Amino acid sequence: MRIVVYTDGGSRGNPGPAAIGVVISDGSGKVIREYSQFLGQATNNEAEYQALIFALKKIKQLFGKKKAKETEVECRMDSELISKQLNGEYKIEEPSLQPLFLRVWNLKIDFGKVVFKHIFREENKRADRLANQALNQEEGSQKLF
Repeated sequence: MRIVVYTDGGSRGNPGPAAIGVVISDGSGKVIREYSQFLGQATNNEAEYQALIFALKKIKQLFGKKKAKETEVECRMDSELISKQLNGEYKIEEPSLQPLFLRVWNLKIDFGKVVFKHIFREENKRADRLANQALNQEEGSQKLF
């Protein structure tokens, strides 16, 4: 089985209020699930990693441990930094990103194969919209009080 997941994390301010957006689809592009979640305070890069961690956990939860082991997951993200760090092209110099990198690396073990692919922002609009939706909802709820 092949899964394609689009992830995006963003913060308003760096650090600032942050959120993630995740779109999980099958190999043919049919959307299986979408998620958006407010994180709290984080940098943009931390939010990008958190989106990927969330996505891998959700995929395992949706399909189960046994099926996950037989699944190839293609992770598409518009963060060149994160994709290059995960592909071993860039070092992880920011201390706050090191534990997040390790969490992704450990989650990789649960799947048959995981690949990380950098895509342009235009190709990641759906995940970006979901992240912004979570940020907008949080900002709206704070204005009520």
